Amino acid sequence: MSHDRVVAPVGGPSTLARRIGSIASYAALLVVTAITLLPFVLALVTAFTSKQQFSAEGLSLPAPPTLENFQALGDRRVDFGEAAVITVLAVLVITVCQLLFSVLAAFAFARMRFPGRELLFWVFLATLMVPQVVTVVPLYFMMNEINQVGTFTGLVLPFILGSPYAVFLLREQFRQIPQELLDAMRMDGAGTLRILFGLVVPLSRPTLVTLMLITVVTHWNNFMWPLMIGRNRLFVITTATQSLQEQYAN
Repeated sequence: MSHDRVVAPVGGPSTLARRIGSIASYAALLVVTAITLLPFVLALVTAFTSKQQFSAEGLSLPAPPTLENFQALGDRRVDFGEAAVITVLAVLVITVCQLLFSVLAAFAFARMRFPGRELLFWVFLATLMVPQVVTVVPLYFMMNEINQVGTFTGLVLPFILGSPYAVFLLREQFRQIPQELLDAMRMDGAGTLRILFGLVVPLSRPTLVTLMLITVVTHWNNFMWPLMIGRNRLFVITTATQSLQEQYAN
């Protein structure tokens, strides 16, 4: 008795549909990428265009490219090089300190037992509902009382402690780690800090990297606090750029 074998055609409609869908997805991603990068490309082109050409032709390719716009930054009352260094140092200090204190606080709220733990956590988390603009003036008066207006210490001090958002995110991450792993290390003689930095923190790297990126971007773009605390004596990238805009406007 013979059996007829049916051979499925290669490259049928399903394969063609998948290819078309893949091509359409990549095309959409390329369009979105181009739209995202366009403002940066225009800014770069404008930076190498002379003021005379920009005034006469508007937005166009520099002919020829010039560095006079960058050289003019040295003639301004704001040192952009110094502002960049201060910004990098401030972001570095705030990021390291904020992650460190957030890890410690989150571990205490997640794994340590003490009276009022849950109440204290939710009160701390409720500070997320307070807009930053509300705290700027009280913080300024506090820095003024300790003579830190216009100083690097005054710039970073209000932000070096744990962020409520970071503590909340890390607390949830730490609570997902099996208690048996912590108990095993404790039975081997490990203390609390060794358990935290030898087990809990390595298992939470993705969350820590996410928080690091959020913290860096947030404080790199911070404008309100550096503007108030700097008092035209201490500049970061955002306030230096704003000062440059004022000079051109005048």
